[in-house]
Amino acid sequence: MTVPTPDPQDDGLQALLRPRGIALLGISGRSENLMSRPLRYLVEHGYEGGLYPVNPNYEELVGRRCYPTLADVPGPVDLVLVLVAADRVEDAIRQAAAVGARAAVVYASGFAEVGPAGVALQQRLAAVARETGVRVVGPNCQGFLYAPTGVVATFTAAADRPLTSGSGVAYVGQSGAVGGSVLDLATDMGLGLAAWFSTGNQADLDLTEVSLHLLADPTVRVLMLYVEATGNGAAYAELARRAQLAGTSLVVLRSGRSSAGRRAVASHTGSMLGDDVAFVLTSRRYGVVLVDDIDELLAVAAVLAAGKPAEGPRVAVVTTSGGAGSLAADQCEDVGLQLPELSAATQARLRPLIPPFGALANPVDVTAQLFNRGAHAFGDVCRIIAEDDAVDVVAVLVTMVVGDAGARLAEDLVATAAKLRCPLLVGWIAGQELTAEGRRVFREAGVPVFGSVGDLARVAARLAPPRHRGTPPPLPPVPDVPAAEVRALLEGPVVDGPALLRSIGIAQPASTLVTGPEAAQEAVAALPGPGVLKLAAADLAHKSEVGGVRVGVGPDEAAGVFTELLDAARRHHVPGVEGVHVQELVPPGTELILAVTAGRDGFPPVVTVGLGGVTTELYRDLASALAPVSPEEAWAMLRSLRAWPLLAGFRGAEPADVPAAVDAVVRLSQAAVAAGDRLAEFEVNPLIVAPRGRGATAVDVLVRTTGSREPVGE
Repeated sequence: MTVPTPDPQDDGLQALLRPRGIALLGISGRSENLMSRPLRYLVEHGYEGGLYPVNPNYEELVGRRCYPTLADVPGPVDLVLVLVAADRVEDAIRQAAAVGARAAVVYASGFAEVGPAGVALQQRLAAVARETGVRVVGPNCQGFLYAPTGVVATFTAAADRPLTSGSGVAYVGQSGAVGGSVLDLATDMGLGLAAWFSTGNQADLDLTEVSLHLLADPTVRVLMLYVEATGNGAAYAELARRAQLAGTSLVVLRSGRSSAGRRAVASHTGSMLGDDVAFVLTSRRYGVVLVDDIDELLAVAAVLAAGKPAEGPRVAVVTTSGGAGSLAADQCEDVGLQLPELSAATQARLRPLIPPFGALANPVDVTAQLFNRGAHAFGDVCRIIAEDDAVDVVAVLVTMVVGDAGARLAEDLVATAAKLRCPLLVGWIAGQELTAEGRRVFREAGVPVFGSVGDLARVAARLAPPRHRGTPPPLPPVPDVPAAEVRALLEGPVVDGPALLRSIGIAQPASTLVTGPEAAQEAVAALPGPGVLKLAAADLAHKSEVGGVRVGVGPDEAAGVFTELLDAARRHHVPGVEGVHVQELVPPGTELILAVTAGRDGFPPVVTVGLGGVTTELYRDLASALAPVSPEEAWAMLRSLRAWPLLAGFRGAEPADVPAAVDAVVRLSQAAVAAGDRLAEFEVNPLIVAPRGRGATAVDVLVRTTGSREPVGE
């Protein structure tokens, strides 16, 4: 392999991947020391550039001359591996800059992960990196490898194994330990990684910047990420967008998703969505595949590396066991996959191959008798099935086909998979010892083998693109909301929720604030019919929970209800009671919840719609999108709800005014964008959607700004 000269205009990342020379500052001569490994790995894995161990205590290490200082190194040094303790790192980066190095890897711990003193040390490291222009990976990381140039600059024990490349798959992750496991498991399954990065504390280079650089690498077709914290949602979105444009598959495993439970919020939606919803929505927008565990990360990457993504959720199961086929049908249905019946033409082609006591429709049970029909019979069955237009994925489930027969089957399936237009997934429900030779065949071909029906079904579901929920009807455009007016209404310490709704054009019932029983009676008498009385208290988010709402109140009972509501407020110690709102009673309709939660960490605001009213948290029937949304996107959100039949006209009922609901969703999303960083939460619950042509009305509104501790509303 050749080591080209780095481009002098490069930002330092080329110096990581294609260095002319590597200096190892502080390299240990003790084989039991982790910091002795990088030099040995660089030699063993074939790095051909200059290698310069730097340690005044040795004359030679691993057959290479050892130098007392960096300044004594004779050749060009583009990359310095900093193998010294945390308190010496800052000086090491200055030394690296002095000899012309463009990049460095800092392995030492003792930085931001250990507390305030470490944070200060890391901040100084970041400042030195900016000052000198040396790009730094780490600190507190396990380094990286780049297979095309043999740069194995890590101390993970996973690099003790022979490393291959050629799969087109790369990995970037924020955890060294998880990264080491990924590298080891990838090697174990025959998935040779083109590149592998552990970014650690990310004082300088972070996960997104490294990943953006790898997107431009022609050897990388699939990029796996392990993400603990994005920090910059805009940068992550740009990475996902550019990956989509480049045709590079992005597969992401994110930890820390349960952190939403640690944040107390007052609104219904804030407590139900979770902190990672903007991350998930951004990922979906750009076709990122999100997975839940390391085995899924590797399996999905391996399948995508074959260049045959699934075009839909339709799976054909081929099995040697009717029982396994039934399990597969159940598991696939549980994760949203479909098992379509194979066409009559396909079944006719299969019939000569499969015994009469097998099954042809889907799942296809070939039975053990198929192995008497020739070495390639199983592969022929899979090929015929893959040619059916109703099939997006072929899932093979093998039970106790072991020994030589299992090895022959593996060879047949590997050869068949290479010829199919769609992915072929293999589940082998048998022990490792009896299937060792067959598994070796799959491993050498880089084909993942699943140990359970459920694992296979989950990966198939990850590969399936999102299903479209139909085509929306013609929808009228929604005018832009008055952005300046929205921002002005959010400036004060108390936000007038009804005024905010009026400004963005969402209808609401007539309402009067009263402070005495007689005024309540007069206000109800002025209405065209019975009214609704609600406690008015800025700090009360959920009025029904304290008995603060009464519906269908007539003039004769209004004064008494007013008194009862104030008594309820006193019993529940509700602060800041201003009086009672008297509202016009809105006719029944379908109740929705509409909400916006503010964008965080550089992500856009999130718009949510769902089944509303007091049962919102019970049913949790919600759909979310990034703001702003178009009318078509708003319609798709509504269409995805389990409650959609209520809007469409359930069991002969008159359909709801869906265009009016769409209009409200779009306006709310526009308000979220206009509000900028001032808005924390904006919730309408319920929005009562009347029958077709009669509009939608916001009955209750809740607003929380970034400067207020509690929501305010009506």
